[in-house]
Amino acid sequence: MDERDVWAPHAKEGFVRGKVIDLGTATLTVQPIGGGEPIVAAYDRVFPCEDERGTSLDDNCGLMFLNEGNLLDNLRQRFLRDTVYTYVANILLAVNPCHAIPELYSHKTIAAYQGRSLGSMPPHVFAIADKTFRDMRTTNLSQSIIVSGESGSGKTETTKYIIRYLTSLRCRKSKARPASYIEQQLVQANPLLESFGNAKTTRNGNSSRFGKYMEVHFSEKVRSPGHVNYDEAAVVGGSVSHYLLEKSRIVSQSPEERNYHVFYCLCAASPPELQQGLFLSQASNFHYLRHSCLHDPSIDDVDGFQLLQNSMTQVGLAEREKIAIFTVVAAVLHLGNVSFKENTESTKGGSVIAQEGQLASKRASVLLGLSRDNLCEALLTRVMTTRRGGAKGTVIGVPLKQDQATKGRDALAKAIYSRLFDYIVERVNSCFPVERSANFIGVLDIAGFEYFQRNSFEQFCINYCNEKLQQFFNESVLKQEQQLYKAEGLGLSRVEYIDNQDCIELYEVRGTGLIDLLDEECRLPSGSVEHFTAGVHKTHSKHFRLMNPRRSKLAFYKSMRDSEGFVVRHYAGAVCYETAQFMEKNNDALHDNLELLMQESDDPLIQQLFPKHSPATESKKAGKSKLIFASIADKFRAQLKQLLGKLNSTGAAFIRCLKPSIRMESGVFKGGQVLSQLQSAGMVSVLSLMQTGFPSRTGFQALYDMYKGFLPTKLASLDPLTFCQALFRALGLSDHDYRFGLSKVFFKPGKFAEFDQIIKSDPENISQLVKKVEKWLVCKRWRRAQFAAICVIKLQRKIHARHEGAVIVQKSVRGYFVRKKNQARLRAFPHALQLRRQLDTIEKSLGTLTKYRSTLSPKLTDVIKKVDQFLKQLKKQAVPQATVDASLQDFSKRTDILTQELHSLARKEKEEEEMERISLIQESLERERKVREEAERRRQEEEVQRKERERKLREIERQRRLAEEEATRARIEERQRLEEEEERIFLIHEQQAEEEARRMAAEEQERRDRELAERLAQDAARPQEVLIREAADTQVRHYPGPGAPPASPHTQQSAAVTAVTSAPSHVVA
Repeated sequence: MDERDVWAPHAKEGFVRGKVIDLGTATLTVQPIGGGEPIVAAYDRVFPCEDERGTSLDDNCGLMFLNEGNLLDNLRQRFLRDTVYTYVANILLAVNPCHAIPELYSHKTIAAYQGRSLGSMPPHVFAIADKTFRDMRTTNLSQSIIVSGESGSGKTETTKYIIRYLTSLRCRKSKARPASYIEQQLVQANPLLESFGNAKTTRNGNSSRFGKYMEVHFSEKVRSPGHVNYDEAAVVGGSVSHYLLEKSRIVSQSPEERNYHVFYCLCAASPPELQQGLFLSQASNFHYLRHSCLHDPSIDDVDGFQLLQNSMTQVGLAEREKIAIFTVVAAVLHLGNVSFKENTESTKGGSVIAQEGQLASKRASVLLGLSRDNLCEALLTRVMTTRRGGAKGTVIGVPLKQDQATKGRDALAKAIYSRLFDYIVERVNSCFPVERSANFIGVLDIAGFEYFQRNSFEQFCINYCNEKLQQFFNESVLKQEQQLYKAEGLGLSRVEYIDNQDCIELYEVRGTGLIDLLDEECRLPSGSVEHFTAGVHKTHSKHFRLMNPRRSKLAFYKSMRDSEGFVVRHYAGAVCYETAQFMEKNNDALHDNLELLMQESDDPLIQQLFPKHSPATESKKAGKSKLIFASIADKFRAQLKQLLGKLNSTGAAFIRCLKPSIRMESGVFKGGQVLSQLQSAGMVSVLSLMQTGFPSRTGFQALYDMYKGFLPTKLASLDPLTFCQALFRALGLSDHDYRFGLSKVFFKPGKFAEFDQIIKSDPENISQLVKKVEKWLVCKRWRRAQFAAICVIKLQRKIHARHEGAVIVQKSVRGYFVRKKNQARLRAFPHALQLRRQLDTIEKSLGTLTKYRSTLSPKLTDVIKKVDQFLKQLKKQAVPQATVDASLQDFSKRTDILTQELHSLARKEKEEEEMERISLIQESLERERKVREEAERRRQEEEVQRKERERKLREIERQRRLAEEEATRARIEERQRLEEEEERIFLIHEQQAEEEARRMAAEEQERRDRELAERLAQDAARPQEVLIREAADTQVRHYPGPGAPPASPHTQQSAAVTAVTSAPSHVVA
């Protein structure tokens, strides 16, 4: 089992020193050295200790093991020695000593830190301030100092000391100088802002309940980069920006806390005539104060009022302005005493001013410059304008219930005080305007990460701000680390890290972020916190950073319903937010009637606080009378964006203020509470961030002094750099575990301790180490000898190369003089060659001509001949510059003329060829036209002949048809004639037959009648169709002839019947 001491987590002390007594699969057991129960902890929560107890280092990066336990122990050791400042790289950790330390902030101390590099003096807030000033002057870039910490950690005092240092930069060698008027105003503005913006909390008697960014602007006299002139570092102005004033404190406080200081100072220490004029009395007589802690031994309200008066005078406020401000403060107190009760006499319901609130309403109206009746009416009713039904735009007064009237009164009080605070900040800024400024140093004093048992809207906004600042903090620390690596020449690539961007997006993503969801719920007519909370859980049900209260590890939150709050996993830990008052605290608007009432005030200051051009006035003009929603969260997001933009445009330094204990007792250091603040301040994440690089570092001299006693004199006599190089090479450490810089050696996490353990091992290892070092030194000296020999060889070769180079230079110089002497010829020769090539081109182009070649050929030949002669002359002898220029100009001119003539002749010949081609084309077209006409004529003739042939054929066919018709007609006529002849013969035969029949009729009449009757009887039994068919057959046998027309079917049938009935008996038979 390793005998090294370790740090084990402890609820009260943060970490306690102990030894590992048992190893488990996921945990290990540590026995505290001071006694007590063994501690079981996870592996990642147990850290190795430093070998030497009571180690006190100015910079925690000098620790062999840079972890939470050693960081906390180093802070504890330094705190117990009244050394309250320490570094983590360039970050200053300041522990509130809770008592005064002599000479810690004197003018002598200020002078001692001026112009000293960071790290050359013990850690101090003045060292950070001086570094930012020097960075501002040397880089010509404005700087920012971010001071953060929880209430009571000393942020406000630290800000004061920074301002004091920056306004005292011209004191030299402990000689104080009188501060200028602007510098006095900058320093004296703090009591005024603290009176109106600070209050007593359970953790601090002077807690800033707002964030402020103070800018100190400097003159342009010392702008030369790289040089800082402290004697001319004049402050020329300043400004103050504030963020997120805690307005809910105005109307309600916890029993152990207080309202803002100005209320108690005004009640306790104002002059009697002022109290009488403002109707003031004891603080317990006012509703906004009586429920708070009225008396605190650590707070002197009388002295506070005197400081407030002096501060107001120092920043240039006249007595009249002071009275006006105190009047508004007193009006807020009296407004809180206006109480309400239900109106039981009216049928409309509503409420009325209670009897005990009548006097307060009268006093409040007088102090606000209003009519009492108008004030009471505005507090008791809400004016609305109709949109539908009846006359549009009708104004209606809606009575308010008791709780509604109380909320309206509180909203008015918060609005008055908030705008008064804005006015005071603007008035302070107007006292030291910035006319011309080279750069500025901004000091940001803002509340650190907060988490209580009950966390509301204020913690929601503050922690959102700290998430943004933590991201900026991580990026800045990483940037500083990489700048250090670059300055030391380590040659490392960019170090990557995991940031908290997802938590920031959870807050501010448009549409689905927590802020937008809250604003959307506040805009709904019937919005509720339950619906808002349910929407948050539904929208971000799968988000890693958000969870239900029941999943919290604390038993207090496990009984909370999901609709009552949500838990956000911040960088410093999970915080459960109760949403009961989120919507109420997020709304920063008044009803129109209250806004318009304040605009009608006779008091000049109230008129400035509520100008006529407010949104409520514009809403009234537009016919609207609803409550205009103004989101505090969205406004804070915009201010934070502006602040981050300013911080990103400046250099940054960080101061993390820590409170040693909750009760702030002198000499008491509660490790658990300090560790919680370190986690909230993001220092644990900084340690994790630095673990990705080379967190442990030490100078060569410091390393030499640390280990020279363990080595022989022969090795200890080496210079520090060679000593360190020999030591590291001899130990065979990997190059990935350390880096040599220009002045320091950098170690990977834990590698410094390994190195230390090897050095301090047993003597046998030391002897082996000495042999390795001696071997390395011999090898190094041999390599140096080799390097020297190689350098000599290189030098010899360099001398030879330089001799050859001298010859080349000599040759080049001679060539230069020759070229300079014949500069005219050298310049003219390429030009002449170009002209000759151009003439060749002209000659080649001239060869393409056919008609006009002889016209231009003599001129071209003459010019070519002269140019050739000129080129030969340039080659043989020097030619005066004037002759060269004249010849070249003449040749160029003649060449241009030849070119133009060539182009003209070519164009002319081309045009003629084009005309000839056109003529040929026209002749060809004419021939083609004639051929087409002849073909068309032949075609027409053939068409006529074809038509004539067709006509003749038609005529022949017609004649043939006529002949056939004639022959047919002749045959028909012949057939008719023959038929007629046959008919005639038939008729004759019939006549003869009839005569024969008449002759025989007499003798056969009786027989025929009898036979006929029998026949008819037989025929009556046969079908009629058979008779008709037989009659038709009979008719066919008696066909009249080919010329006779055919009979119709009816005629044929009738004829058949007739033939049957009338035929002679022998025919029928």
